[in-house]
Amino acid sequence: MNGVIEALHIYDEHNALVLSHTYASRPLAANHLLPLYLAHPVPRPNLVYLPNTNPPTLVFSLAHANLLFLLTTSSEVEPLLVLEFLHRVVDSFEEFLGAPLLAHKIEANYDVVAQLLTEMCDAGTISTTEPNALRDLVEVEGFMDKLLGNLNLPTKTGKPGFSTGFGNSSSAPSLIQNNTPALPWRRANVRHTSNELYADVIETLSVTLAPSGRPLAAFANGTIAFTSKVSGVPDILMTLTSTSGKHNLKNIIDLPVFHPCVRLARWREQPGVLSFIPPDGRFTLAGYEVDLMPFTDGRVASLGSNPLKLPITVEVKTGLGPTGSDFEVRLQVNRAFGASGTAPSGRGGGPGGARGFGGPNPGTPASPALQDLSVSVPLPAEVRNLSEIRPTKGDANYNQGDRALEWSISNKELTQGTASFALRCTVVGQMTDGEDEDSDPTGFGFGTGGSNGYSYDEPYQSASPVTKPTSMVPDTGGGDRDERRAAQNKTLMPSSASVSFTVKGWLASGIKVESIHVDPRKSRGLGEGVKPYKGVKYLTVSKGGVEIRC
Repeated sequence: MNGVIEALHIYDEHNALVLSHTYASRPLAANHLLPLYLAHPVPRPNLVYLPNTNPPTLVFSLAHANLLFLLTTSSEVEPLLVLEFLHRVVDSFEEFLGAPLLAHKIEANYDVVAQLLTEMCDAGTISTTEPNALRDLVEVEGFMDKLLGNLNLPTKTGKPGFSTGFGNSSSAPSLIQNNTPALPWRRANVRHTSNELYADVIETLSVTLAPSGRPLAAFANGTIAFTSKVSGVPDILMTLTSTSGKHNLKNIIDLPVFHPCVRLARWREQPGVLSFIPPDGRFTLAGYEVDLMPFTDGRVASLGSNPLKLPITVEVKTGLGPTGSDFEVRLQVNRAFGASGTAPSGRGGGPGGARGFGGPNPGTPASPALQDLSVSVPLPAEVRNLSEIRPTKGDANYNQGDRALEWSISNKELTQGTASFALRCTVVGQMTDGEDEDSDPTGFGFGTGGSNGYSYDEPYQSASPVTKPTSMVPDTGGGDRDERRAAQNKTLMPSSASVSFTVKGWLASGIKVESIHVDPRKSRGLGEGVKPYKGVKYLTVSKGGVEIRC
């Protein structure tokens, strides 16, 4: 596969063309490409094949921040390489233009965008995609460039006339020193007044629970985001550990992926040890997956065992009430996560966090903080409305468009010490033919004009309706009616509920950063006696990732 990228087109939320950049050949025009792409049925995959164009075209797509990126090629190419290139384009735009990425930012900074697209892909072949390397190649005009543009700085070389063209020393390729190692992910001549190292470990939960609460599948997808603000070329050694010890880390972490700066040989020899020379600024150091289910080595767990530790326990009961039209959602917050927000905050850092005057700070491993708790309950299409919504805490609303019940509990209510929350609702189904004649669909006391109802066409002083004798009314039996309604309401009950939350200072996998060490012998340009400040934070996120079946 030696195909090349032919063109990149960017559209806004109104499908208007924002930018079109051609790399090679004579690709399909942007105004002709978009209708062909939108004609594909939804949901559209990231790769769409257009066989009726001349020549047949492959269209790679990426949607980000209300922008649509379409990349075309007419030759066979590696799909994952092209999709990764689109993500690198988005990351580079946010690095140079700022986040969030908006259409007017691209239009107002076309000179920078054109340089980025040209450097990242040369004549259709993917080239430089590291943001730190692009900093040395792309010239960005700003306030400091205008201020220092006419000054002959001592670090610049060449004729004075070239000083105005390369006002920013970090944007001139000729200013890279010869003794600087060839590291495409790190800028040359990095200088910082404050030397700092930060590691943010973020895990996203994906848990499926049975109606009994037993886990059916549980995974945690982790990302280690590292921020390096250190002068020179630091050589860093970061060590990971887990609750079961460092030696068992190899059996816990699955599918690890690393930034190119990580030395893979060191990781293979000692799993859990990351040796690297970091890029300047914030970057993704590594990613991993952890199976949270117990006994994944083939052994069978007992029915009563549930070692999966979650900050909340969710339970859904359906078919409640005399006619089975009610369902209830109960949340139980773990005591270790409930009232952590009441402790006073203080300053501090490091892997273990800091302690305040009244105890450990909220959001640290010693006192995890549960926040942004919400529950989403999708309802069947047969549900017409919810007549009653009764939460003990928080706000609950039914969105008829999405057919989902949203229940959110504020952070203030979570820190008041309440550990149990409940939500009870009554569903209303579609009206049947019998209900159309005798029932009251509006709930305001107006019937539909039956024998005992009222009509807008009747006079106000009409005679009272004639009631049938009791003996003439057939008695169908209240018990049979309730059983029939309970059978109908059974189809209106929810089949699942998903819980969203964030927990600061806690990871479901139990992985922790044991130490971050800067090797002074291998590092260069750091300065004698300089000890960078180090900080570690942990965050667990569940965006509807904890789902319980009913």
